[in-house]
Amino acid sequence: MNTELFHIQDPKGHEQEIAHVADILRTGGLAVFPTETVYGLGGLATSEHAAKAIYEAKGRPSDNPLIIHVAAPEDAEPYAVTSEIYYRLAAQFMPGPLTVILSKKETIPHAVTGGLDTVAVRCPAHPVARALIEAVGAPVAAPSANRSGRPSPTCAAHAIEDLSGRVAAIIDGGECEVGLESTIIKLEGDKGILLRPGAITADALSCVCEVSIAPAVTAALAENERPLSPGMKYRHYAPHAPLVLLDGAQDAVLRYLQNESADPAVGILCYDEELPLLSGKATLFPIGKKEDLPTQARRLFAALREADTHPALTKLYAHLPPPNGLGLALYNRCIRAAAHTVKKID
Repeated sequence: MNTELFHIQDPKGHEQEIAHVADILRTGGLAVFPTETVYGLGGLATSEHAAKAIYEAKGRPSDNPLIIHVAAPEDAEPYAVTSEIYYRLAAQFMPGPLTVILSKKETIPHAVTGGLDTVAVRCPAHPVARALIEAVGAPVAAPSANRSGRPSPTCAAHAIEDLSGRVAAIIDGGECEVGLESTIIKLEGDKGILLRPGAITADALSCVCEVSIAPAVTAALAENERPLSPGMKYRHYAPHAPLVLLDGAQDAVLRYLQNESADPAVGILCYDEELPLLSGKATLFPIGKKEDLPTQARRLFAALREADTHPALTKLYAHLPPPNGLGLALYNRCIRAAAHTVKKID
């Protein structure tokens, strides 16, 4: 398949190109587009054929639900059973990096929802994404635009690397602002369950409704347990070299990294301030300052992908993020990338 590439960071002046990509989606094709979180692999959300094509392009298990993207919160009405809590969340966080799981209507095929009777709804903030969805005139189902299991793409080059030749079009909208996938909350009455943490934290959500955190956010899902949202069941974000997360006091972890940095087969995802302190033969991938969690979120997936460009590396190390606030989202992505491999450093 020949993949068309479009460079669109602002939809103004690019209406013709957006209309062309929208036509691809309306007629059952696939296209990659930017959002504020990560790049998405889009297909028509009302089409069983498009859903199957998404799973095939990603190499993704078909029981892993897709998120449908709408141009405005109220556009979910024909496709999901909305509620007062949904609209209260929408008023606070949409458009933005929040996905809400609701009971689905018959207009969304089970192929999109991984066989579930619920559907994940998101209204992205990126102007190109919203313009594209508006041009399609229907919701767009879109998981992250990467081959299944690889780190999610935060720039078009990552999506091109994984999906060129597998999709009809890719829109390059520049680097993603957030860098981690959206927060996912499942509504049950007037309460919510946080299934995937993201830029919108549990504390922020609790200002709107009572929120509990699903055990699978920090622990592995049981082998026979069905995933209720994207990213719960399978190993994700994994670099080629095994990743080990280091848990311990900052000084102790730094000493351990200094010892390991003598090995040229080691890669280290380090804090910016650690760069002058790690002067061995290891390859260093700075992800931001220790206290700058938003920068760490933006850089994490890119750092994991950069590590894959160093085939001589046989092991990667990274700090175990704090499991609270935005740190919980980083913690969630890191433990999945590391397949829950955590080393305690005393």
